[in-house]
Amino acid sequence: MAEPLRDPEKLQGQLEEFQNMQRQMQMYSMQRQQLSMQLEEMKMAQEALKDAPGKVFKAIGNLLIETTAAAAKKDLAEKIETYEVRAVSMAKQEEKARAKADELRASLEKMVGPAGPAQ
Repeated sequence: MAEPLRDPEKLQGQLEEFQNMQRQMQMYSMQRQQLSMQLEEMKMAQEALKDAPGKVFKAIGNLLIETTAAAAKKDLAEKIETYEVRAVSMAKQEEKARAKADELRASLEKMVGPAGPAQ
C-alpha cells in the first residue's frame, strides 16, 4: 500500500478549508433554524387572521398601523412565500456545503492515512 501524502502546507490548507466549511454549515444551520421559527410565527399569525374582523393592526417597527384584515392576509401570505423560497435556497446551500465538507474530509483522510497525522 502506498504511503499517504503528507505535505504539511497542503494538509494545513485543506484543514483550514474544512474548518471554514464546518463554520459555514453551522451558520447555515442557525439561519435555517431562525427562518423556521419566523415562518412558524407567520403561519400562526395567518391562522389568527382567519377569524379577524375587517380592521386589524400590523406592526411596522415600533409602530402599530391599522389596516384591513384582507391586506394583512395578503401581506402575510407574500412574506410566507418569500421565506419559504429562502428556506429552500438555504437548504440547497447547506447541502452544497455539506457535500464540499465531505469531499474535504475524504481528501484529508487520504492525506493523513489511516494512522492519523505523522508525529
